[in-house]
Amino acid sequence: MATVTFFGHRDTPKEIEPTLRLALIDLIENKNATVFYIGNHGNFDVMVRRQLENLSKTYPIKYYVVLAYMPSKNYAPDEHSILPEGIETVPRRFAINYRNKWMLTKSDIVVTYVARNFGGAWEFKQMAEKANKIVIAIK
Repeated sequence: MATVTFFGHRDTPKEIEPTLRLALIDLIENKNATVFYIGNHGNFDVMVRRQLENLSKTYPIKYYVVLAYMPSKNYAPDEHSILPEGIETVPRRFAINYRNKWMLTKSDIVVTYVARNFGGAWEFKQMAEKANKIVIAIK
């Protein structure tokens, strides 16, 4: 069984969604991917979650939205929302970075959409490569 996480730009164009879906199906059918960790900050994360919600109706997969911040009183968590261990002690300005590192350490495979060589998505793609994770770049 393989665990997958995702890093992509907040402004990822919606045109990549069909390619993303095909990559997810390939991971499930051919790489034995069964657990998926996603963030919740931007277009890429929204597309990933939408596709995993749809694919979970057909495939026996589990996906989790890993929150970077402690939920407010008005937030209604569902069975797909989790907090990384220790996030409650992290200053707010470092929370997304902490969450992303947590997801990276838990994963075997990293799916990225990186269109420029700066920013968080690019940095975490570099970290994944240095950590010898399998990196799948969506173009």
